[in-house]
Amino acid sequence: MKNKLNIKVSLPMIISLLLFSCSSGDGDFDATGTFEAEEIIVSSEAMGKLVLFQVDEGSNLKQNQIVGVIDTTQLNLKKKQLQSTIKAVLSKQPDIATQLATLQKQIETAETEQRRIDNLVKSNAATTKQLDDVNSQLEILRKQYNAAKSSLTITKQGLQSETLPLIAQVEQIQDQINKSIIKNPIEGTVLTRYAKQDEITANGKALYKIANLTDMTLRAYVNGDQLGQIKLGQKVKVYVDKGNGEQKEMQGEIYWVSSKAEFTPKTIQTKDERANLVYAIKVKVKNDGYLKIGMYGEIKF
Repeated sequence: MKNKLNIKVSLPMIISLLLFSCSSGDGDFDATGTFEAEEIIVSSEAMGKLVLFQVDEGSNLKQNQIVGVIDTTQLNLKKKQLQSTIKAVLSKQPDIATQLATLQKQIETAETEQRRIDNLVKSNAATTKQLDDVNSQLEILRKQYNAAKSSLTITKQGLQSETLPLIAQVEQIQDQINKSIIKNPIEGTVLTRYAKQDEITANGKALYKIANLTDMTLRAYVNGDQLGQIKLGQKVKVYVDKGNGEQKEMQGEIYWVSSKAEFTPKTIQTKDERANLVYAIKVKVKNDGYLKIGMYGEIKF
């Protein structure tokens, strides 16, 4: 009777010890680590007031989504002023075709006269001197035309050259205006917001931090003896704590293995606790919304 009582009392204890052994991961895992994601800090590329800033922590943003606008009033005014100056300079350009039209008409008239005199000379109705006079006149008109065209072209090119620095300034201002529109670089979840609407921001000032949490990375560590057991593309089981001593099983895939050994991080457990040098591995895990950055995870190969 006494023996039966001992068995009843010790059985729950044995079960508890077994559960504790499984949940504690004492030898029941091949590697451990923490979850991470590629985090991007989005910074301002312009200076001014944030007239629009639609970013909230925990919100999901699309790639290239416009999330904010920096005031561009002064930039637009400066741009218009430069454009007006460019227009005024270009208005001084000579109309080459119009200004050469008179000379062109004189040349055409002289060419007609040249052909007429030439025919008369051939029929002995005019002298060669008359033809020489027409040819000389035509040559003078052509030289005048070419000289005028060259002068007008140089004037036009000079005025166009004057506008080049102004055009460069307009392009620079337009670039600043474009950068005043804040576009989200990647699809993901906002982790931290550093700025608020109506605040004054500056070039390089952090606005918010975002990460794509759809696929999480479990960075874990294995010892040298385990390297032969793993390979790129290998499917593994990943376990995370659900609370109340339960674990959630998920599927993962090894996509990176370090080629260099490093000292075991203090916060990481390994299969062989005596291992001083370990190799980092990265396991991609599809996130169903449960995984969080910094969460602890265990791996079984």
